[in-house]
Amino acid sequence: MAYSRRSLLLLLLLQVLLATTTLSSSDNLPETGNDVVVEVNRSQREFDYFALALQWPGTYCRGTRHCCSKNACCRQGSDAPTQFTIHGLWPDYNDGSWPSCCYRSDFNEKEISTLIDGMEKYWPSLSCGSPSSCHGGKGSFWGHEKHGTCSSPVFRDEYSYFVTTLNIYLKHNVTDVLYKAGYVASNSEKYPLGGIVTAIQNAFHINPEVVCKRDAIDEIRLCFYKDFKPRDCLGSKDLTSRKSCPKYVSLPEYTPLDGEAMVLKMPTDE
Repeated sequence: MAYSRRSLLLLLLLQVLLATTTLSSSDNLPETGNDVVVEVNRSQREFDYFALALQWPGTYCRGTRHCCSKNACCRQGSDAPTQFTIHGLWPDYNDGSWPSCCYRSDFNEKEISTLIDGMEKYWPSLSCGSPSSCHGGKGSFWGHEKHGTCSSPVFRDEYSYFVTTLNIYLKHNVTDVLYKAGYVASNSEKYPLGGIVTAIQNAFHINPEVVCKRDAIDEIRLCFYKDFKPRDCLGSKDLTSRKSCPKYVSLPEYTPLDGEAMVLKMPTDE
């Protein structure tokens, strides 16, 4: 299965960007260009691991009622979100809790200007609303990453956070893994939850966490140590209880507001 020319060029660009990005192990406060960074919650301890949360647009977008230019749930044709997209890279604790809003800094989209094409494709907004920022008010979609503000000492700036997340996502292509195992978007098929988990385990040697809305997969989470080596997710031990995933689950097709269903197209297809 060959990469499309556009996808290959984007992947190569992100790999080059990651190669030039140094992850710091300093205990100093994170720096964001020339922005002033203020510690807002000193009581929160350093996190234990990262969870890469991937959302399935076919499930999320079924609740879409309003369209706007930034809402990927309204895209059609080749721009439609028909693969797992990034929800966030979240610092978490081993006790099941998580930190948020550790530092206050103004999000500067210019810092990630070279990543915008990749962000729009792999990390799009799936709503028209403006999320709240860590210090009150409303902010940009990517600027709302409250979890990212707690990523110190691994990340010291927003560019490192976003470029690393994109590369981890591209390296762990869950959509491609499920497609090769025969799990494709469908409004009629139900798939064994255990089979989906096994496909991911075999591909990445990791136990994922699966989150459902009724019988539809809403999110799949992959977990990593702070050096980005894979580890089991805490919620992977009991897949069918707390997150309410049944034994057989669906991967709904993405349907834009005009009602025309979009069949799954792999990012590696021509």
